[in-house]
Amino acid sequence: MLTLLLTRHGMTTAGDVMLGGQLDLPLTSEGRAQAQALARRLVGVRIDRIVASPMLRALETAQTVATGRPVGIDDRLRELDYGQWESLTYAEIDDRDPELRARWENDPATTHSPGGESGDEVAARAYGFLRDLLAEEMPTGAVARRRSPDPGGSRGSVSESQAAAEGQKRVLVVAHGTFNRILLCVALGIPIRDYRRRFLQDQTNLTVLRYEIDDAPNGAQLVLLNDVSHLRGPGEAPWG
Repeated sequence: MLTLLLTRHGMTTAGDVMLGGQLDLPLTSEGRAQAQALARRLVGVRIDRIVASPMLRALETAQTVATGRPVGIDDRLRELDYGQWESLTYAEIDDRDPELRARWENDPATTHSPGGESGDEVAARAYGFLRDLLAEEMPTGAVARRRSPDPGGSRGSVSESQAAAEGQKRVLVVAHGTFNRILLCVALGIPIRDYRRRFLQDQTNLTVLRYEIDDAPNGAQLVLLNDVSHLRGPGEAPWG
């Protein structure tokens, strides 16, 4: 079994005002605090491997959560490239490219900004990453754990010793809001054009996917989605 823990980087100096996929910005003090909160939440949880986008905001978040453990880099985890829309607000894009913006809103899978990437192009990166990760962590010939007769049912609490005995592998992936939403579409077999409508990815959220032996990249089970309880105080909703 492979458990994939997915998160988005913390807040950057760009805030949420602009499209900044390829802007290589550092975390703010709040962003670092968000990463530290996720690190505290995962204290005592065995993580076998940490992989991050090479972009500064994701790498800094990963290194904070890693607390001294090595962090691998995979260029396929980069954020979607918005091309000539980089650093623009939606209002500015509407003024510059109103017809293209309308097409992009309707189908961000096949539509791309001038000089940028489409959702389908990012999905190809995400699929390749998941395919290779499954091959590395659950190679062909591995002994499969007996599947539950109700694979979508609750397993209840699983101790760390039980997880280790079952041969569970756990990989933490630190990437970006749009990339993560597209990866979720790939992993769950959801049309890529729906990534903006179907998923949220708040900063330093915790999202968890599970793969069994012989599952394809699009055969994941969704265990946890966009949980930010580690960023919330008493009386606040534990979701974004």
